Amino acid sequence: MIIVRSPLRLSFGGGGTDLPSYYKSFGGFLVAAAIDKYVYVALHQTFERELIVKYSQMEHVQTPDEVRHPIIREALKLLDFKDIHLEIVSMADIPAGTGLGSSGSFTTALLKGLHAYKKNLIHPQELAEQACHIEIDLLGEPVGKQDQYIAAYGGLTCFDFLPDGSVQSRPLRITPETQHNLEDNLVLFFTGYSRNSSTILKDQDEKSKVQDKKMLENIHNIKELGKKVCSSLEAGDPDAFGKLMHEHWLIKKVRSPSMTSGEIDKWYDLGIKSGALGGKLIGAGGGGFLLFYAHDKAKLRKAMSKAGLKEVRFRFDFEGTKIVV
Repeated sequence: MIIVRSPLRLSFGGGGTDLPSYYKSFGGFLVAAAIDKYVYVALHQTFERELIVKYSQMEHVQTPDEVRHPIIREALKLLDFKDIHLEIVSMADIPAGTGLGSSGSFTTALLKGLHAYKKNLIHPQELAEQACHIEIDLLGEPVGKQDQYIAAYGGLTCFDFLPDGSVQSRPLRITPETQHNLEDNLVLFFTGYSRNSSTILKDQDEKSKVQDKKMLENIHNIKELGKKVCSSLEAGDPDAFGKLMHEHWLIKKVRSPSMTSGEIDKWYDLGIKSGALGGKLIGAGGGGFLLFYAHDKAKLRKAMSKAGLKEVRFRFDFEGTKIVV
């Protein structure tokens, strides 16, 4: 039995600049944080020659080509699994489609487990690249690279996405005190809405490819904000980061009419009125989680709870995708 866990993530600034349609022309930059909410993948050798796959559905097949789940199918083919005696089971702390990068976390966990099954060692950089290759190149999903990379590396990490397709990563250089204050003042609430991010990301992807002026200006601004987020945190000023989150959200939500809704805007305004310095919807938009930065967390929690939103408490994860059993 092999059990792998891969962390979910929060994007602090620069999200959207990691799509190939943008960074291949302009280069991308973002800051992301892995959190202690995970996707788990378990692999177990079966007695008979068979392939059993369990996720929200169950598949019982004989070859990788027969697997309907696209990521599992392509991962098995990529690692050249043929004569298979294997059961693969996945589960997660947070539902899919909520903006925390679960697809990238699942792909890295699956690949890590399959490599372990074959007794291969794999570096986080290579793990992330293989995950990106499956989702972006093989499956043609309109997604970026941040989810796979932050899941593989963990921590509070800065990423540069270079025009040649390579990715440079480094830890966010902050003091333990700044890290503690940041972690202590961030509050995460579930809106109750799950969504497929593909529609919003596809719109951004297509407009970036044709050099749409408004879209590019929006993403340029988001990239600059990502750099300001990095600078403010490394300067030991998490309050400045909190205020930048508000600016980030105002820019981000005009990117697409599907980015927000009347109800999400109402909840966001309530959070600001209840003491948050700033906040934003995590992920591509349309639903999922609202993240706020606030000193008076009790007041914020009371207001959001009264509005019907569920808080999910978290800490940062610094281990990345790892084998736990």
